[in-house]
Amino acid sequence: MMGVRLPHLVIISRLAALSAATLLAFTVLCNYLVASTTNESLYSNISSLPYNQVGVLLGTSKYSRIGGFNDHYRLRLEAAHRLFKAGKIDYILISGDNSTRFYDEPSTIRRDLLKRGVPSDRIYRDYAGFRTLDSVLRAHHVFDLNSFTIISQAPHNKRALYIALNHDIDAIAFNAGEGYNSDISNKTREFLARVLAVLEVHFLNTGPKFLGPTIEIGITPPT
Repeated sequence: MMGVRLPHLVIISRLAALSAATLLAFTVLCNYLVASTTNESLYSNISSLPYNQVGVLLGTSKYSRIGGFNDHYRLRLEAAHRLFKAGKIDYILISGDNSTRFYDEPSTIRRDLLKRGVPSDRIYRDYAGFRTLDSVLRAHHVFDLNSFTIISQAPHNKRALYIALNHDIDAIAFNAGEGYNSDISNKTREFLARVLAVLEVHFLNTGPKFLGPTIEIGITPPT
């Protein structure tokens, strides 16, 4: 009986190993595609950053999962403020999660930008930026933007740019800095999120969860 079962176990083990190797290779390929095709659109120096009317500030929680403030949040706000003060953008579109009445990333970020001196009429909010894909595509379809500057951390920027460029959106991105919140769990999530981005862009044709009426930045009153 063992002689019958053993070959089957060997075949199953080999198939499992082959599947794992294929999955790993595909994951590495996706990450390579995202990283290699977005480098030319990524900026860390304000002086070399081209002008865009709108900076799309990708939302995140103000507080860390392990307690205390989220350094990524602070750095994104600082970057958006610096770009605005330097004349590299005229408006800031905050795109974040507002899935419940108890959690509102865009409004929290708006309050902190106002404290930094950004005028209220230069700040727009997108309450349906639940994911990076939603933020990028809604900026294009709902806020009628064909070009904009994405503001986030570099690994996140690359994924957002990949989504934008593969939807024929003329986007660039400014790196806000990594800070001290970039641990192994952040890097692992980003590594896997790039696989999903490639799948959604090239195979699943995923769109935003919600669309809506057009909001023209600079013409429609701020949301």
